[in-house]
Amino acid sequence: MSETTGPALTLQELPELRRKTESVSRYLREQVTAHLETLRPLFAPNRLLGKHAGGKVEVAGAERALAELQQAYKPFARKPYDLPETFDVSWLGLVGTALELHPWEYIQTVQGKPVVITSPVRWVVNYRSSYTLAQIKASLEGKQTILPENLRQFAVNTLLLQIVLNRNPGITKLFQDLRFELKIETPPDFKGLPLITITSGLTSFRPADDLIAAAIAFSGVSAFIELLDLAALRQTVDPAQARLDALLK
Repeated sequence: MSETTGPALTLQELPELRRKTESVSRYLREQVTAHLETLRPLFAPNRLLGKHAGGKVEVAGAERALAELQQAYKPFARKPYDLPETFDVSWLGLVGTALELHPWEYIQTVQGKPVVITSPVRWVVNYRSSYTLAQIKASLEGKQTILPENLRQFAVNTLLLQIVLNRNPGITKLFQDLRFELKIETPPDFKGLPLITITSGLTSFRPADDLIAAAIAFSGVSAFIELLDLAALRQTVDPAQARLDALLK
């Protein structure tokens, strides 16, 4: 998980650590993407909702799942989402089965200026939509205009994925065994909308503000990627090995 402090670092050391961080982050993202693609059939909406989501057969519990989704949707008919008050079942046919990853980002004030910080070990997963997570956030803050139907679909996709995960706890356990934490969170920036995050067991950190400011001054971009904590990486304990060691004592 991300931390606000980490090992002391100089500007000269930054490029090499950033290179290593980006390399590991790319590898982790490729792993997660491959795992999600393998498990795609388990996330298919029609597996839970049957004919309501375009399936060809009735599914036991589909009416109960639909009612749960409709109940979860109700709060988003108010501002800032302002979605239609009546849930239209036809929206479920627009969800699809493809999953995509969005970078986990947050704003950090550095020397009086807002900086977009990205985690190299954490992502948000959702059914594929027309807008990025950053665009949805900007829309909710009134900084960007997006089509209302696309905002609605993003919210429906997210709420549906939450129910899918709640109904299939084995998926969360499987990712845990693969050294990733899969969980539901409600970041304040998204005004009550639950997001599903995937986080590696590796640790990243945000260095001192003066180092971030120097890096931004050099790049000219008000953005920074957290760095991998190499010391923590070398001390990482394999949960499976730890469990086996405990059983053999």
